[in-house]
Order: sequence, then structure tokens, then C-alpha cells
Amino acid sequence: MRTAVTEMFGIDLPIFAFSHCRDVVLEASRAGGMGILGAAWMTPEELEVSLKWIDERIDGKPYGVDIVFPGTFAPLTDDRDPEKILPAGHRQFVNQLMDQAGIPPLPEDDAKAFAREHADKMKMTPSDSERSLQIALRHPSVKFIVSAMGAAPRHVVDLVHEHGLKVGALVGNIDHAMKQKEVGVDVLIAQGAEAGGHVGRVGSMVLWPQLVDAMAPIPVLAAGGIGRGRQFAAAMALGAAGAWCGSIWLGTRESDLTPVMRERLFEAKSEDAVVSKALTGKNCRILRSNYTEAWDKSADVKPLTFPLQSILGGEPLRRAERVRRMDYWTYAVGQIVGDMQQETSVRQIFAEMLGEYVEVMENLNAMLDE
Repeated sequence: MRTAVTEMFGIDLPIFAFSHCRDVVLEASRAGGMGILGAAWMTPEELEVSLKWIDERIDGKPYGVDIVFPGTFAPLTDDRDPEKILPAGHRQFVNQLMDQAGIPPLPEDDAKAFAREHADKMKMTPSDSERSLQIALRHPSVKFIVSAMGAAPRHVVDLVHEHGLKVGALVGNIDHAMKQKEVGVDVLIAQGAEAGGHVGRVGSMVLWPQLVDAMAPIPVLAAGGIGRGRQFAAAMALGAAGAWCGSIWLGTRESDLTPVMRERLFEAKSEDAVVSKALTGKNCRILRSNYTEAWDKSADVKPLTFPLQSILGGEPLRRAERVRRMDYWTYAVGQIVGDMQQETSVRQIFAEMLGEYVEVMENLNAMLDE
């Protein structure tokens, strides 16, 4: 396939695979697409290790790094002791929720160490993001830097361009896209409301052609609800230069989710992917659970400012994971979860997506011939 983004990055297929797992990123680029590593949950040391691991195995193929540049956030210092930065009432709320469900606490020493480590990993402030960017720019196979959750500062975009790399940005409406265009991004990722993670309110079928028309000649990748060839074909028919997929990789054997977590996703329906502030403090499409329902129904305790809510959720969700109480576990996932039925692989998804895409195109051509 030949589109603006395959030419831009020298790849065979305009399929971009976003994942926090380096194995998914590697396999996607090896399959002819482009893997994008989510850096938001990594310490600088972990990011360096992951990028080096990918570089040593990717045989010079390009890949990207997704870095959070939030528009609004709680200012944090490097001292992220949860007991200091999280309100006591909120910590009491989540602990009581787990206690009442009969979910045992973590051993005291383990709990403190995990909570501190989890807080340190929430690299979601501008200073954190620029540290991650500096690390990414040192790796030769990184060719694409993607800004999530807001417009990257102009000096960041200029720095990326000075290194010969391209800049992309996730957007949920035309106003978001205009701000990204003003700072000089090269690729826009139009993320429909069906997507997992932080989303806007406009559905994919409306958003994609709106941005394609309004932002030309900037190429647009379609995101939100893409996991099959028919959805890929729809995106291309609506003018997209390629597809950005995230949730679909969670069910692969390369994913860093545990088998129990994957099984919980396989049991879910599309309706179970709900928009809530329970996980991050911002509107985020996540898997419905008793944990998310408790937050959504709470009249007295409201979610904290981003990323404090993410830090708060670390320990209670770890408690649920440890004893396999998946009815109190959640994860960012889109409505495509309803199509995820069993474990597969990155290569298999690529093959099935392309096979179905070809079938769709043949059927459409047959209609025209008639």
C-alpha cells in the first residue's frame, strides 16, 4: 500500500500499532507497519532499556514513541510519596472499597514500595515528558514522536524536527487539530470517541472525514474502533492515510497483560468499555468494573486532578490483580473489546486485517463492475 504516511516513514503498510509493550512495537514494525511505544508509564531508566531492546532487534526498521504532553495537570515535584501528595480522604475511599469487597491489602512493606514505584512511573507532567523526549531522540530507529493529550510546546516540535523526525498528535475535534497545526505537527491522529484511553465526544465516522477535509494536506490517521479489515477499509474510504490501532493488541500473546487480564477483556462486551474519570481523573474509556462504578456513583469523593487519580489507583488495582478479583480491575480499552474473543498474535492480526481489507475491496469493485 502506498499513502502519504508510508512514503513519509518508508514502511509497507499504513498501520500504526500503539502499545505500552515493547514486544508489540517490535512485531508491528517487523510486520511492515509501525510500532509506537507508549512512554507515559515508564521511568527514564525503563524507557532507555526498552528503546535499546527494540533497537537491537528491529533491524533498522522505524518505530515511534508516544509521549504525554497534557494540557492540564497537577504540578508535581520529583518527591512523589503517595502519602504526601494524595488526600487522606481519597486514600481512605479506595481502601474501604477494597476492604468491603473482601480484597486483602498488600503486605505493608510491599504496599509502600509499590505505591512509591507506581507514583514515580506516572511520567505525565511537562518536565517528565521532555525528559522522555530527550531519551527517545538518542535512538536512531525512532522516527516518529507522538504527542498525546494536548499540543506539545512549539520548542518541542522544533527540536524533534531539528533531529529529522516527524511529529504526530492525537486529536478529538477540529479545534484540537487547529492547535496542533499551529505548532507544526506533521501527522494528525483523529481519535474517535470509540477509542480506548482519553477520548473526545465525536464518533469516528464523523470525525475522520471532518479532519481529512479541514486539515489537508496534513495526513490523517484514523483511530477509534479499528481492529478488523472492514474498519480499516472504512477509514481509508473516508480519506485517512492510515490506521492507528491500540486496544486490539491487548489480547495478543505479545501484550504485557497477564492471561487473567486478557481473559477479562475477552469476556467483555463493547458496552463494557465506558467513559469514566475513575482511572485518570480525565474522561477516559476504560473497562467497566465495580471499582469504576464506585467512583462514578460517589457523591462525596470526586476523582483527583490528572495524574493524581492515576497514582491513587495503583495500589487498589494491584490488590485486585493479586487475588484475581477482576470484577474490581480496570484498564483503558476501546469499544473494539467486544470483538476480542481469544488470544492471538500481532502477526495474526496484521494478516487477518489485510485479508479482510482485500476482501472488502474486491466486493466493492464487483459492485462497480455490475
